[in-house]
Amino acid sequence: MKLNIKNIILCSSIALAAGLSSCVDDLNVTPINPQVQQEFDQQAVFTKIYATLGFTGMRGPDGNGDLNAMGIDEGKSAFYRMMWDFNELPTDEAHCCWGDVGIPEMNYAQWTSSHTFVQGLYYRLFFDITLCNHFLEMTESISDAETVKQRAEVRFIRALNYFYLLDLYGNVPLVTEVLDEPPLQSSRAELFNFVETELQAIPNDMSEPRTSAYGRADRAAAWLLLARLYLNAEVYIGQNRYNDASTYADMVMKTSYELCPNYQHLFMADNDVAGGVNRAMQEIILPIRQDGNKTQSYGGSFFLIAATHTSGMPDWGSIDGWGGIRARKALSDKFTGSDDRFIFYTEGRNPIITNTSAFTDGYSVTKWTNLRADGGAVSDEKFPDTDIPFFRLAEAYLTYAEAQMRMGNEPEARRVVNDLRIRANASTFPVVSLDIILDEWCREFYFEGRRRMDLIRYNRFGGTTDYNWDWKGGSANGTTFESKYNILPIPASELNANPNLVQVAGY
Repeated sequence: MKLNIKNIILCSSIALAAGLSSCVDDLNVTPINPQVQQEFDQQAVFTKIYATLGFTGMRGPDGNGDLNAMGIDEGKSAFYRMMWDFNELPTDEAHCCWGDVGIPEMNYAQWTSSHTFVQGLYYRLFFDITLCNHFLEMTESISDAETVKQRAEVRFIRALNYFYLLDLYGNVPLVTEVLDEPPLQSSRAELFNFVETELQAIPNDMSEPRTSAYGRADRAAAWLLLARLYLNAEVYIGQNRYNDASTYADMVMKTSYELCPNYQHLFMADNDVAGGVNRAMQEIILPIRQDGNKTQSYGGSFFLIAATHTSGMPDWGSIDGWGGIRARKALSDKFTGSDDRFIFYTEGRNPIITNTSAFTDGYSVTKWTNLRADGGAVSDEKFPDTDIPFFRLAEAYLTYAEAQMRMGNEPEARRVVNDLRIRANASTFPVVSLDIILDEWCREFYFEGRRRMDLIRYNRFGGTTDYNWDWKGGSANGTTFESKYNILPIPASELNANPNLVQVAGY
């Protein structure tokens, strides 16, 4: 893929405020003329790199998007929204009733190399990587303390983007500098080694856990991503790295981060308020920042709030309700007895999706809202203040539990799983199994954009017949789909542009 930073519209005024500790200003910029030499604005580019996690362009919510040349609606081109779609819609958790281009194929794992969002997510990830490479290139000779810290954080975000390429696409180019020529293809093992090496190298240059400005990655974020990488190592490189997954998850658990005492508060509009009723900040390791006035986007938390609500439902803090994404029965059936994490609207809802176009078929997930736990006013009547708790402590708990279970230590796995269940006011388990832990991943993280990864790790996604769910593969009762769908194809447009690339087997 030929990516040239001169052709990328950089942000000249965007600011998540000082150190990303408050919300971004309106995304007003002047496009860069590629024929004119531009002065490197370190803080602006650094902030833009963080902004790529949740925003889609310079103006928002529906202006000149970063990927406008790809023919993708700006609101749909966000990293988080596209990543979420591929990790939730083909699984046992979510189903979207819209007939928009690309949606049915994601619902049923039936995409091709020409699929709009197969292409869009690929280019989004490489766009963000190119920004990181540019920043690192331009700051290579700068050694003040803040720049050293910024460089470590940018390397983290680059590693994060490569993690998603490794997980979703498999063998893709490994590019660590701005190139003018099509890069060579790298193996999954090479990508794994790169992400691992980067994440091991940077923590000492990052802030101690819970000491950086809220919204910036600290050492715990790097350790948690390492733990996630190791937990999935058998999928990526065919090697068992459960001991490493356990080690790094335990390191995160031993930091000053704490579980939020109220699960619902993690997904409310004041989840970034310190010292109030809502104590979500103590659990959120890395948020994707949102503000109703200043970060208006159709690709962040607004997407999940609007898409899961519609008129007639209890107040969700926004005037918009698109009525699109709801729970498959396999998800709602995961909950039995008392559990605070069962945050669904069931009135007038059929738990069974009979009509795939009817939003009222399937329980509505009301986990995400633009309401404040303290009852206060929000910034905007439409766009939410609700930060996305992108990395949170509970992931370390379940990573540690699963790794311990896979290594034969059931008592330790049970102890940690039950800590999460106690937080949810759910009954504790007298004994746990790997199947129970997989279900617990679902109960704790449903609609947070990770389910596909968990199912693949358990060999319960493509190519398997021993785990089924409603509308799996496009059949009402569920049907097996091919294992090739465990990895997205390299976009056809990219294969045409780069002769160095070979398509994923089966596509």
